[in-house]
Amino acid sequence: VMSILLHGDAAFAGQGVVYETFHLSDLPSYTTNGTIHVVVNNQIGFTTDPRMARSSPYPTDVARVVNAPIFHVNADDPEAVMYVCNVAAEWRNTFNKDVVVDLVCYRRRGHNEMDEPMFTQPLMYKQIHKQVPVLKKYADKLIADGTVTLQEFEEEIAKYDRICEEAYTRSKDKKILHIKHWLDSPWPGFFNADGEPKSMSCPPTGISEELLTHIGNVASSVPVEDFKIHSGLSRILKARAEMTQNRLVDWALAEYMAFGSVLKEGIHVRLSGQDVERGTF
Repeated sequence: VMSILLHGDAAFAGQGVVYETFHLSDLPSYTTNGTIHVVVNNQIGFTTDPRMARSSPYPTDVARVVNAPIFHVNADDPEAVMYVCNVAAEWRNTFNKDVVVDLVCYRRRGHNEMDEPMFTQPLMYKQIHKQVPVLKKYADKLIADGTVTLQEFEEEIAKYDRICEEAYTRSKDKKILHIKHWLDSPWPGFFNADGEPKSMSCPPTGISEELLTHIGNVASSVPVEDFKIHSGLSRILKARAEMTQNRLVDWALAEYMAFGSVLKEGIHVRLSGQDVERGTF
């Protein structure tokens, strides 16, 4: 399995979660053994110029925090993009570290149907309108090289257009939307063949009082003999032992019993997050 994240340039530079995730990338319990970050860098964030959006020259500079290699590639050159992506995949597989591919490109139209980019970026969009679209540029190159003929190229385009048109036509005849068919597809067996959920009742998850008492006693004891513990901690453990004896629980003990019962079944439990090492939460 290889983790691939797709980013926009403005989001990559501007969203704190990107920086935070980079800092998780090499932690022992969180690493994906290298993520490939693909930045679709169309050099504009909705209507914001890069010079108004960030202080560094490249949106990808945030990846320097973990010394990830960053490849800037001209997205108008599909073969260069393929080459760089192959290098990125090899890097990730060899070193198990994050790597960034910065696809330097442009956005031909507005951010959405309501956005006319000529209002906010007139000079940029004058240049963009002069750009030959990448498909035409690459097709012309392949035809000039003799790799494909004009007829083969046109047949491929017609074939693709036909697939889209047929799907569009079929969509008009659809009377019922089976949303759950695609929404729930990752969980085979969760639904019956006819698409209806199985009974939503949970199997009984209760455990015997004897087991709960056992977990409570273990959770309120020190695993090593003659081990001197902090007096504050010994008070907590003592109170926990008394609660178990009196058949009472608080949040912390209830959590212990939940984790403990799962561990007793041989299922690995990993706690992560704020202050779990000292057992506060």
